[in-house]
Amino acid sequence: MKTQDARSLSPSAQEALRKRAVQAVLDGHTRIQVAQMLHVSRFAVIKWVKAYRRGGLRSLKSQRRGHPGHIRLEPWQAALTVRLIRDKLPDQLKLPFVLWTRGAVAQLIADRFGLKLSLVTVGRYLQRWGFTPQKPARRAYEQNPENLRRWLVEEYPAIRHQATQEQAAIYWGDEMGVRSDHQTGRSYGLKGRTPVVPFPGKRFSCNVVSAISGRGSLRFMVVKERFTAKVFLIFLKRMVKSSPQKVYLIVDQHPVHRSQKVKQWLSDHKDAMRLCFLPSYSPEVNPDEYLNNDVKSNAGGGCRAKSLIEMAANLRDYLRDTQRMPYLVKRYFMAPSVRYAADF
Repeated sequence: MKTQDARSLSPSAQEALRKRAVQAVLDGHTRIQVAQMLHVSRFAVIKWVKAYRRGGLRSLKSQRRGHPGHIRLEPWQAALTVRLIRDKLPDQLKLPFVLWTRGAVAQLIADRFGLKLSLVTVGRYLQRWGFTPQKPARRAYEQNPENLRRWLVEEYPAIRHQATQEQAAIYWGDEMGVRSDHQTGRSYGLKGRTPVVPFPGKRFSCNVVSAISGRGSLRFMVVKERFTAKVFLIFLKRMVKSSPQKVYLIVDQHPVHRSQKVKQWLSDHKDAMRLCFLPSYSPEVNPDEYLNNDVKSNAGGGCRAKSLIEMAANLRDYLRDTQRMPYLVKRYFMAPSVRYAADF
């Protein structure tokens, strides 16, 4: 007897065949007899009878054929997921992740909606929603959002208005230390063999004090000693001497900036200089931070300094070149977090 492959039948014919086979067994026929009558295998009859006894007639109904297809999020589910990823971090939603990865998003969807999506599917959703993998910016826990909001909405507009009334120039200042063992960028190498970059065994460093304006001006000073009130005052005096107008200098709340010596000097030079302070733990709103990142990454010119003198010379050369190109300085104000300062 030649058996037929039930998979070649239509779904409705398969369902009818299964029901006939089960009914025949219930009427007292053996499984072998039923298989011979319907021209199917004995193992198929056994499987259908087991399914019937386990789930009744419902288990004999035809199921959807082929690939099950992708589980799709409803529009409201997609909108909620996007809002949570945009406004929250995984740990704020009690997920065991620090960053939003595909696995974290898949876990979020599973917890919220009971849907299990593959990482590939989650990646496609993220791409469709406009999310890309990025290196996250760091932000201090101690930052006070209300103080930052007040700075952006109230304090800085008031400073800008006052500077306009006095026909003064607004500069944004900061300091940075550059070390001989600072490593940036990547280097090609054979897989599994990390490239080795030689550097001087004796470490050295120097400091850079700088200030930039939205109109493309750059003032800087490279010093080999540590940053103190004495060093900062030298920089302030140079700025006053080189500027034909009053200077508003906006800096962070470093102890040197708030030292008694600096306060006394500012009190004696009110007509030439005013010092304004950013909110605590808010470097992302200071455009001069982007100059610092640029200098640390590119001032070496691809060559590692072998001495402190060479390092200081490289820094001065790079900063002088930047100083001669105001359009480069203006680019430091193009980041979204500091664009508010680019109009003065």
